Amino acid sequence: MSEEIINRVANSKLVTFALEEIYPKGERVSFDISQWLLEGIVLRESEFREKAKEHDWSQYKDSYVALFCSTDAIIPGWAYLLISLHLAPFAKKVTVGNLEELESIIFTEILQKTDFSEYTDKPVIIKGCANKPIPQNAYVLLAQKLQPIAKSIMYGEACSSVPLFKRK
Repeated sequence: MSEEIINRVANSKLVTFALEEIYPKGERVSFDISQWLLEGIVLRESEFREKAKEHDWSQYKDSYVALFCSTDAIIPGWAYLLISLHLAPFAKKVTVGNLEELESIIFTEILQKTDFSEYTDKPVIIKGCANKPIPQNAYVLLAQKLQPIAKSIMYGEACSSVPLFKRK
């Protein structure tokens, strides 16, 4: 006689939070402004403004754009502002920095707006493996948002989680 196998994970009150489920759609693009500098180093205002005016900004429609300079040029603050204003009608988000910093800002904004009340007094697993580029900052912020309300917080998968926090 065989005993019935009981799935204790499925029957538990354990709730999983997978950051990849809230990953927003849209291409991530790096925009290197050094391409518009004389020899990649010198910003000439009139030429820079002309390139910005002539550039096809519509190609960034519904994209997330990270502005950066790959050279050691000293870039005046207004240059990033000018480009961001040209991108504003098309891009979903524009930041200064690399793509990881862009993702971090995107997730910070999403998590700040998220209602976490459904996780109150529940054991929560923050799903670790993701098929999307989730920045480490997003996991840290999520844990901080859950700590005041969750009964416990674990990281990983239901079958192999690492306990992180348990309310006393």
